[in-house]
Amino acid sequence: MPYSRFLPNTVKMRKHERHEEKIREEHVRILDYLPEGMTSLPVYKRYPVAQTVGCEYFVILETTPKEGVAFKAREKVYVGEGERDKVRTIKRRMKYTELTSTAKSELPGVVEEIVKDNEKKFVDFFNMAKAISLKHHQLELLPKIGKKQLLKILEEREKEPFKSFDDLDKRVKGLPDVTKLLADRIIEEMQGEVEHRLFVPDFGREK
Repeated sequence: MPYSRFLPNTVKMRKHERHEEKIREEHVRILDYLPEGMTSLPVYKRYPVAQTVGCEYFVILETTPKEGVAFKAREKVYVGEGERDKVRTIKRRMKYTELTSTAKSELPGVVEEIVKDNEKKFVDFFNMAKAISLKHHQLELLPKIGKKQLLKILEEREKEPFKSFDDLDKRVKGLPDVTKLLADRIIEEMQGEVEHRLFVPDFGREK
């Protein structure tokens, strides 16, 4: 099950897929920068570190800066293959529970900014989302989307695909703030156990 611009089948990755599928972030946004390192570590083991979130799959990564480099909150930095101008290493993938309080407080705003920066990708989700069973639809996994709004979205996109968040808002009356409801769902997936996934890969249970 390849991860494209969103997770089209909204099912958890099977065990063998977790190992086969390569999830790589090209860019991340800075959630918290700790130039003196994590205080939970002994002083002699500390090193400058940034807690970041990926701009494509919302993977939480711990990164270290190159010598003489500092990060700013919400800054977008390159972490892909090839020469990186600011990041020295990606140390590890992190769990939501490992984020600092600062990183957790920054996360909603940062995720909303990422959603806005990738508007077409998320508008495409509204145009392409499918049923996941006889009774449930991918769109219902979004917060505050009930049957009435689901039916209206399906009716409107059948007439013509949505072109933007503004177009969606105008044609589906009473729809909550699209950017926020998408961000809320993404963060819920980042936090852990959800049965179906739309945007964030499932790496399985980690110790």
